[in-house]
Amino acid sequence: MTPAWSTIAALSVLLSFGAAAPAAADEALLGGWKTENGTVVVFAPCADAFCATVKTGSFAGQQIGRMQGSAPRYTGTVTDPRSGKTYEGSATVNGTKLALQGCVAKVFCRTQNWTR
Repeated sequence: MTPAWSTIAALSVLLSFGAAAPAAADEALLGGWKTENGTVVVFAPCADAFCATVKTGSFAGQQIGRMQGSAPRYTGTVTDPRSGKTYEGSATVNGTKLALQGCVAKVFCRTQNWTR
């Protein structure tokens, strides 16, 4: 491959990544959320999903969720950072509010309400 073709190939790869970025950036789930106890959790793109990572408090750095879908409803898994147990989960975004639900056997569910 000639240097000119190498440059064009590199630019086309960069542009294709740039074209994909706005779709993820528009997702309502992305960004920081304050939990009911004041901890900050951030949802960010990860592979083919959106991962939730604790940013403040005693569980900082732990990944506690993985969601797929698009606004306003997402589905995936939620992990309790205290026990390390993972549950089926869902998240629903409504403006500056997020309802995060984790369920055992799709019957016993618990919902937390987070805010921006």
